Amino acid sequence: MLHNLLAAFKYYCFWLIFFFIERLVFILYFFPKTRLFAATDISKVALYGLWMDLSMAAYICALPLLFFIVRMFVPAIRWGKKILRIYTIIVLFLCAFIAIVNLNIYFEWGSKISYKVVEYVIRFPEEAVASSSSSPVFLSLAILAVLVLLGIFLYKKIMVFARSKQLKPLLAAACSVLLIGLEILALRGGWQLAPMNESMAYFSNSPYLNHAAVNTEWSFLNDIIKNTGGKYGHKNPFIYYHKESTADSIVRSLYAVPQVPPPDVLTTATPNVVIFIIESYTADVIESLGGEKGIAPNMEQLIKEGILFTNTFASGDRTDKGTVAVLSGFPSQAITSILKFDNKQKQLPAISQVLANAGYSTSFYYGGESEFVNTKSYLLSHAYSRIIDKNSFDKKDMNSKWGAYDEVVFNRQLEDMNKEKQPFFSTILTLTNHEPFELPTTAHFGRATPPQMFKSTAYYTDSCIGDYMRKAAQQPWFNKTLFILVADHGHLLPENRYDINNYHRFRIPLLFYGGAIAPAWRGKKIDKTGSQTDIATTLLHQINRNADAFVWSKDLLNPASKSFAFYDWDNGFGFASPEQIISFDNIGKTITFRKNNVPQAVDDSLLMYGKAYMQSVYNQFLMY
Repeated sequence: MLHNLLAAFKYYCFWLIFFFIERLVFILYFFPKTRLFAATDISKVALYGLWMDLSMAAYICALPLLFFIVRMFVPAIRWGKKILRIYTIIVLFLCAFIAIVNLNIYFEWGSKISYKVVEYVIRFPEEAVASSSSSPVFLSLAILAVLVLLGIFLYKKIMVFARSKQLKPLLAAACSVLLIGLEILALRGGWQLAPMNESMAYFSNSPYLNHAAVNTEWSFLNDIIKNTGGKYGHKNPFIYYHKESTADSIVRSLYAVPQVPPPDVLTTATPNVVIFIIESYTADVIESLGGEKGIAPNMEQLIKEGILFTNTFASGDRTDKGTVAVLSGFPSQAITSILKFDNKQKQLPAISQVLANAGYSTSFYYGGESEFVNTKSYLLSHAYSRIIDKNSFDKKDMNSKWGAYDEVVFNRQLEDMNKEKQPFFSTILTLTNHEPFELPTTAHFGRATPPQMFKSTAYYTDSCIGDYMRKAAQQPWFNKTLFILVADHGHLLPENRYDINNYHRFRIPLLFYGGAIAPAWRGKKIDKTGSQTDIATTLLHQINRNADAFVWSKDLLNPASKSFAFYDWDNGFGFASPEQIISFDNIGKTITFRKNNVPQAVDDSLLMYGKAYMQSVYNQFLMY
């Protein structure tokens, strides 16, 4: 009996050791981040992570537990050992593979592997492969091999089965009940009222340390269950106020309609409008926004003749969220995306609908697959009469893994606009400044490191924008055209040092430019804190169109509108004001980032607004 109980205990400990090694690989892989913390903090990663490891190990041991129970009644059983060995190798490989994918996902997104990774792979395999192309393949495979081989080695060393005597049925049954009871206790995470969840591994104000402590496999499986079970589509995980009216009233106070009209910054009330949604164009590549000099020289020239909004934030961290924020003025929903829900996204307002109803011709240009993340359905549901995507280009122009390079798309759009009925509303979604950072020309900053690759593609996109504007300026419709240039979201690169909760990951450029800008406003800078979601109301007010449907959008040009921005990621949000910027972790239920040392009352006020905003946005998503 003791030998059999010991074997079950050793098998359980084997998985705890494996998870410890996996966590060690994580903190070594991200050593530049790890070295910023004291040894005591790193030790707490293992200590607090152990609790979740106990639960995940219990899940893996659920099937093998049957083998150990049967062995109590039939000690001579032999086939079970072989099945256990095969089962262990398979699970080892799966865990190691998840761990490797997690390393690359965390580097790119700043969050752990989740259901949306599986969703992208299943629905958009080509795009998923393209996104992963910049990952260090050989290093990833090497770590995968080491984890699997080391796991097999440990299994052989630890799992040495000794002969055991057959127990009396009553004693074997009692031991079986004991093992099952301990298994259930470990699965649940203990005796406490709340069952196991990620917050039990959280111990720090640093998202990195908390993410390192969380068991990757447990978190991944939990997220899959929540999503496939429809939980995120039917229940709000961001409840901070018991009364919805409380959260709603707080949010509405942010959007109180100013009694004074905004200034007129355009020379016409019916301009042509072209919106550039630029892939991953973080403020860190714009010199005028404090970014590195020389990455976007053409944007700098446009800034001198346009209106630059200097404190603009992306609503979310992915293109699908940014597209909806820009075109529909609807904020990101953190853990999900309304674009994926066809019955919901159709109910959103959109700039394209307003302008189409006003007699504008509408078009959308993208060098890749417009079906990606249900984008095509969204466009067709919101009055885009013409969609130009990868199917519209010659095969010779489809030279990147994502599709046609930016210059090809820009030239096609420019050619079409010369024949388009005016006024026109056209949207261009760029793609070159995206992993794997491919280029049709020489890399200006080299390709030796990810930051160099990113800067090189950002420089290329900037050169395409500059070339486009020079050609557009020669067209008769240029003087009546407003160009709006904005990023879809920020990026870890090129700085490669900001965690997901740092506002730098969400700060982006927003520029109004073109012949339709009144001369007196050219070269102006607007310092009001704002978001992508504010583009809709700001634009529509300038062309004397009703913006009441865009309830999550304010006028950035109206001095009387409030200065703030909200942004979010998988399980957290940030709130920015002129005084302060904070970030809040929804799992740890704590503020994890403060930009300035201000009175606590300021932080408390921003947290109040942020919580109300997050709750109300998700409620609105559920109601659609």
